[in-house]
Amino acid sequence: MGYRRRDTRPRMALWMLVALGDAILLLVAVGVPVLIALLSVVIVAGSGVAAWRLSRRGVLAREEAVVPALSRRRA
Repeated sequence: MGYRRRDTRPRMALWMLVALGDAILLLVAVGVPVLIALLSVVIVAGSGVAAWRLSRRGVLAREEAVVPALSRRRA
């Protein structure tokens, strides 16, 4: 009955340090040219998704534009 809920922050920080170390070791193992190629693929994919979302936003704005009925003035 002496169970206390422990804080997960120190454990999460430790795993983040382990992941950072793994990434550094992977970078050293594969080399900088592979990192540059991977980074360029991520940038191209991200810009493609951003362009698609920006073009889609205009279509959604036109479909959702509704003129309220009470906004017209009565003569």
